[in-house]
Amino acid sequence: MSKHDWNRSRLPLLVHLRIWCRSSPQQRTTDIDERMPRTRYLYWIACYGVAMSSTAQKTDQQSTLIDCDVHQAWVSEEEVVAYLPEEFQDRGLTAPSGQGWANPVTEHGIARNDAVPEEGPGGSSHELLEEQLFDDFGVDYAVLTGPITNYDLAVHPNVHYAKAAMEAYNDWQVAEWLEQDERFLGSIMVAPHAPDHARKEIERLGAHDQIVQVLLPGAHESPYGHQKYWPIYEAAHEAGLTIGLHSSTASKGVAQQPSTGAGVPLSYFEMHAATRAVQMGQLISIVSEGVFVEYPDLDWVFLEQCLGWIPHVLWTMDQNWKGLKDAVPWLERRPSEYIRDNVWFSTQPSIDPDDPEHLPQFFDMIHADETLVFSSDYPHWDNDNPKAILRGIDDETNRAILSENAKSVYRL
Repeated sequence: MSKHDWNRSRLPLLVHLRIWCRSSPQQRTTDIDERMPRTRYLYWIACYGVAMSSTAQKTDQQSTLIDCDVHQAWVSEEEVVAYLPEEFQDRGLTAPSGQGWANPVTEHGIARNDAVPEEGPGGSSHELLEEQLFDDFGVDYAVLTGPITNYDLAVHPNVHYAKAAMEAYNDWQVAEWLEQDERFLGSIMVAPHAPDHARKEIERLGAHDQIVQVLLPGAHESPYGHQKYWPIYEAAHEAGLTIGLHSSTASKGVAQQPSTGAGVPLSYFEMHAATRAVQMGQLISIVSEGVFVEYPDLDWVFLEQCLGWIPHVLWTMDQNWKGLKDAVPWLERRPSEYIRDNVWFSTQPSIDPDDPEHLPQFFDMIHADETLVFSSDYPHWDNDNPKAILRGIDDETNRAILSENAKSVYRL
């Protein structure tokens, strides 16, 4: 499947209605013939006929809003511990420690204060998440990416414990979130230093209707272009799933490299500003080592990695490729072309130039209508409200970022 194709068969009935109302009469007939039996179509009209005229008037302004990075959490770690094998339950959830940075802004770790329920951390309350994300932000579907602790568990030096923790999280996510609400879309979390186990997890859970991606921690033992990780990509490709790469884990567990090329940062501010250096290295590795040559239909989403560095990497890789093709003979096209075909970037944290007119110019540089997907990063302190970003961006690009691109990358 190409990057710009998407399968609408899994969207709920109301979403089909919105698509139908936007289409031409000829397209409507084709849609009916190809996608649903006549009896279902008649039932559809009977249920929604009264609302059709008003819905048709609204569809030019409304799209299905898909949030690609929502950090749900457990009220208590005991919820997940219950899914661990007996030999690890006494251990609980013990993630490897980092450099000891603390967010100086919030009272509750990295969660916004009003997202913290009476019991549990931010993101652990279904009711509060529904109110703040689905109602206030207007999100229709949320791709769940789990608490940050989970990424740390994915790089745990004890590979046996890391594998067990990934299985426990995945089972907890399905039981406690996906099966509770069809608006939640899930991610299979894996430990990259156990690629054979990761493959088995993908095979075990990849056919679930609400699972849309395989999720990797942002940093690991080696850059992700290395072939030791390729069994994970092959399994994701076979399952028709996207690879999600979430910014995290530098200087933790088996991911010993600091988050900057200069060494270990000394404060949360410094770390938070420099973390994107890791994602730059990952993108360059994935492209230059030929991952997209081997798996041309495998899409990747870079989550919570900022955006400002993207033009530099696109241009620099192309420039180097012209003079150093012999070092990467498997790359038959410019590196930027592989990125445009196979890589997507989430919007959060959004960029805020001093001159608002620079934002459309920047979006044009990175081909935002083809490469960006919306993410709020709820419930974190620096989360983005979809109603407050993308100002000054044309309607077509706005709709692509908030809706259509995510439908494509997650095959919705």
